[in-house]
Amino acid sequence: MKAVVMAGGEGTRLRPMTSSMPKPLLPVVNRPIMEHVLRLLKRHGLSDTVVTVQFLASLVKNYFGDGEELGMHLTYANEEVPLGTAGSVKNAEDALKDDSFLVISGDALTDFDLSELIAFHREKGALVTVCLTRVPNPLEFGITITDDEGRVERFLEKPTWGQVFSDTVNTGIYVMEPEVFSYVAAGESVDWSSDVFPQLLKEGKPVYGYIAEGYWEDVGTHESYLKAQADVLEGKVDVELDGFEISPGVWVAEGAEVDPEAVLRGPLYVGDYAKVEAGVELREHTVLGSNVVVKRGAFLHKAVVHDNVYVGPQCNLRGCVIGKNTDVMRAARIDEGAVIGDECLIGEESLLAGNVRVYPFKTIEAGAVVNTSVIWESRGQEHLFGVRGVSGILNVEITPELAVRLAGAYATTLKKGATVTIARDHSRGARALKRAMISALQTSAIDVRDLENVPMPVARQNTARGSAGGIFLRTTPGVADSLDILFFDETGADLSQGGQRKLDRVYARQEFRRAFPGEIGDLLHPSSVFDSYARNLLRAVDTSGVREAGLKVVVDAAHGSAGLVLPSILGRLGVEALTVDSGLDEARPTEDADERRAALARLGELVASSRAAFGVRFDPVGERVSFVDELGRVIQDDRALLVLLDLVAAERRSGQVALPVTTTRIAEQVAAYHGTQVTWTTTSPDDLAKAAAGEGTVFGGDGRGGYVVPEFSGVLDGPAAFVRLVGLVARTQLTLSQIDARIPQAHIQRRDIATPWAAKGMVMRSVVEAAGNRKLDTTDGVRVVEADGRWTLVLPDPAEAVTHLWAEGPDDQATEQLLDEWAAVVDGAGR
Repeated sequence: MKAVVMAGGEGTRLRPMTSSMPKPLLPVVNRPIMEHVLRLLKRHGLSDTVVTVQFLASLVKNYFGDGEELGMHLTYANEEVPLGTAGSVKNAEDALKDDSFLVISGDALTDFDLSELIAFHREKGALVTVCLTRVPNPLEFGITITDDEGRVERFLEKPTWGQVFSDTVNTGIYVMEPEVFSYVAAGESVDWSSDVFPQLLKEGKPVYGYIAEGYWEDVGTHESYLKAQADVLEGKVDVELDGFEISPGVWVAEGAEVDPEAVLRGPLYVGDYAKVEAGVELREHTVLGSNVVVKRGAFLHKAVVHDNVYVGPQCNLRGCVIGKNTDVMRAARIDEGAVIGDECLIGEESLLAGNVRVYPFKTIEAGAVVNTSVIWESRGQEHLFGVRGVSGILNVEITPELAVRLAGAYATTLKKGATVTIARDHSRGARALKRAMISALQTSAIDVRDLENVPMPVARQNTARGSAGGIFLRTTPGVADSLDILFFDETGADLSQGGQRKLDRVYARQEFRRAFPGEIGDLLHPSSVFDSYARNLLRAVDTSGVREAGLKVVVDAAHGSAGLVLPSILGRLGVEALTVDSGLDEARPTEDADERRAALARLGELVASSRAAFGVRFDPVGERVSFVDELGRVIQDDRALLVLLDLVAAERRSGQVALPVTTTRIAEQVAAYHGTQVTWTTTSPDDLAKAAAGEGTVFGGDGRGGYVVPEFSGVLDGPAAFVRLVGLVARTQLTLSQIDARIPQAHIQRRDIATPWAAKGMVMRSVVEAAGNRKLDTTDGVRVVEADGRWTLVLPDPAEAVTHLWAEGPDDQATEQLLDEWAAVVDGAGR
């Protein structure tokens, strides 16, 4: 049997280490990752191997040659352009078409028993056998579900936390029969997990999963790269080390000179012909490459130092990576998480803070304090985007520098000459950073339409009218010292997860497009945006019967930008309106929960005393609304969703309504009573928007004051929800309290349980296993449905070390019992 080693990836997440070196050549304890893989193949009799190469292919070929030094026979299949995981193997079809073959990644460290994997494949008579393993954090991998016989039932590539229902993942190691090539188009980019395997499952082909025991680490991040070094030194992975173990855990390779007065506290590794002087202290998990010189008085702890590096006297290196041929001069300090590229010069007494990236061939001046990356950088976190946009403390995490680079990255994802609409709330911070982002967009050959301070729904609608995308800056709801930067697509909806990942990658690589002088973008200030929004809204939403009904309403603008568009709406709507808190207040760009409750209580008093039909309160950017009924009672957001659903369904009598899976199932009863159906979505706002945009959808809401009015737009829109409610109330001639009274009471409760990140995958697997034969819904997280209709939803938080639980039963006591039962499962698995 032959093997295929895939060694064509760029390894962009590992930059700057992979800026001048392909990922498979990155050393793990002084030996390239791919060499560890090739030695594993040889141990299991797979000496005849094809290597697929693309990025910096010549370096891989030059290093390994024909494989003679390893006692193997290597040939190469070169990709002119990236062909994907399946396309790259298809490119080597001529060498593989005669027999079964094994596919393995050249950049993952493992000691799996490949012989057992091959035997399993043959025993099952499989067309494809996928090698699986269990990992604590499955987010970056493909989840695979198998039945009791090992047959694959489902693949899910790189899930969100809401989609994690197992911790069994695809390792990218496969045993295949040549017939699989008929499913891969030649010369095209094709992936196994996303393209080929789903088709095989659809056709019922024998695709099996083999759960391997042993070590496996996908070395895809700086953290996993350091972890792989430590695991080899700890003996957690069965690989060969060159050198001699001179004391427990202390390995010294051939030709190395270690002064007897040096302090070595293992496990650690000193490469061949390295020199360690007296007074040096090497602590655990330190790896020195070939020809490294460490001068007197230096201290290294968990540092990985590549070949030919000079470490000067009194240097202090902790938890960092130093690229080959780099000089670290006297008394320099490099802190945990920092990565220095190849052939750099780090000056005397300089300080490089944690997580700093210094790209190859750079010089850090003597005495410099470096706390941001040099030339190219990342934000020091895994992903820029949180639950909604890019968020952080103003001028600490969200700085003008970040705003400029973020805008440049966004512009780079768009075509030259495209138009971006940008807007903000009424805070000073948003105003200042918006100006910085406009400059970056223009100098990246993007035309900018600056709306200034407008409600978010107005910004979304204007974005959808001819822009390639949009940006909105606002104060984080409830957090006055923080700022959110939200990105829209061409429809005005939140940027999809795929779009976010693309922007994330461009930002991390810092490869921004710059315009030539004649390409600088224009800056436009559209006029009459509020009148245009109001006209379009009142043209799209049914307001018949409003003038005849003679309604009186109380409207609270919350001192925010919603107050700017209300005059254009109320003047045309035909209702008697009492408007409060309509003036902008820069000192109050947001409100906390207590302030909101107090404001709603005051609104209720005004509604009751003025005998209004109802009251509405907008959030400061006009995206969400809260209601009080004609009696002055606050209608909680989850209950208000049912009230509007009842009104819309009763009038339409058909169609679908889009709701997140966290909504009470009373919603299904309400919808069905009036002849409509519920489409369940994830808790992601962009998923709700996509569902609401579907044909036949008449309503959408998230249960937190956000409503979608599909006949006007596919996004959350407070003013549109208000106008629609006015029309519905006018035509039904029922009060909100009457509508509320006819809807059954829901008994739904929520609980949050602290869960370490490393345990989240195990938690979700435990939930699936504990569910047994009960019905499961994996729309978002795992929803376990009991035989009597009670249900519990377990959903990992995407941004915090928390797992959320929702439960619904026939009464509060039954719901509490459900929560207790599943909280015990989650808590037990997370310990």
